[in-house]
Amino acid sequence: MERKGEQMNGVHGIHTQHDFDPSAAPPFRIAEIRAAIPNHCWVKNPWRSMSYVFTDILVVFVLVAAALYFNNWYFWPLYWVGQGTMFWALFVLGHDCGHGSFSDNPTLNSVVGHILHSSILVPYHGWRISHRTHHQNHGNVENDESWVPLPEKIYKNLKIKTRLLRFILPFPLFAYPIYLWLRTPGKKGSHFNPYSDLFVPNERKFVMTSTACWTVVASFLVYLCFLIGPLQMLKLYGVPHLIFAVWLDGVTYLHHHGYKQKLPWYRGKEWSYLRGALTTIDRDYGLFNKIHHDIGTHVIHHIFPQIPHYHLVEATEAAKAVLGKYYREPKKSGPIPFYLLNTLLRSFKEDHFVSDTGDIVYYQTDKDLYKFYKTTKSA
Repeated sequence: MERKGEQMNGVHGIHTQHDFDPSAAPPFRIAEIRAAIPNHCWVKNPWRSMSYVFTDILVVFVLVAAALYFNNWYFWPLYWVGQGTMFWALFVLGHDCGHGSFSDNPTLNSVVGHILHSSILVPYHGWRISHRTHHQNHGNVENDESWVPLPEKIYKNLKIKTRLLRFILPFPLFAYPIYLWLRTPGKKGSHFNPYSDLFVPNERKFVMTSTACWTVVASFLVYLCFLIGPLQMLKLYGVPHLIFAVWLDGVTYLHHHGYKQKLPWYRGKEWSYLRGALTTIDRDYGLFNKIHHDIGTHVIHHIFPQIPHYHLVEATEAAKAVLGKYYREPKKSGPIPFYLLNTLLRSFKEDHFVSDTGDIVYYQTDKDLYKFYKTTKSA
């Protein structure tokens, strides 16, 4: 088991710290964090939530109108980045519906969640249920669902091509659609199949509903391909959807990987809901913070996913006094968070697998893959 005090290389093990062990059980309880957060931060305002939905949808249609009006190769790249970012913003609002932080009305959450997620080809309930599993098991090597580290035995059995696709940029940033259909290595199931290992029997009807909604939207997109042409649909929808996938994969990865000091993952008796949540990482995305609804305030979101996104910044500030060193201040970004590209690159270069044994483990490095990175960089 890798524990505090072991002198290990920062590439192949943990970075040593002299005064703080992030794997140590926290001296506070969830109730103390909850008590520090102002009461109004827990209040969900459906009108305010809907205002974000209407605003984002309006921006989406304005961007489409602008693309059709200008229709030149100077404007299209700007459209792709802008629209892909707005698809990501729509996803975040649907994400809030899935957590119930959008409103206290389950029907409103479900209807809005289906509209938003289906429009960007995400099966709402299938994703909602697997994402709930992620939150209930965050930081758990065996049971987490999102960007879970591979045990060494599974990693070593991967084909070289699979390793390259998983860890060599930019390939991992386009993984989300594949994950929806096939999940990740070592796990079986599909977000579209109601009989998948992801779901229990009483959830099957929800998955069928979401898969049906997804199918309707996918069929409509195919119809539009015949109506206005596949190239036009690629420009209007296909490329932005790829940009959306990059946002989703990049952001979700960065919230659980890439901190300058390697953070622990847990198994067995060492794992707890709070310890797992405290390994998540806040990020500053510059001018995009408000565009994608403060998704970068991720630590408090993982501890209390029912807090609406528009209260997360205030709730985080209030909780810092309790969290102490267990909260890691995000590096301040300029308007465009270019620095996160280096963070991504370093993590994909160094963080490949964890030990098959031990209840507290840290990412280790595949030396051959690391050399491949060094070779391609120097080429």
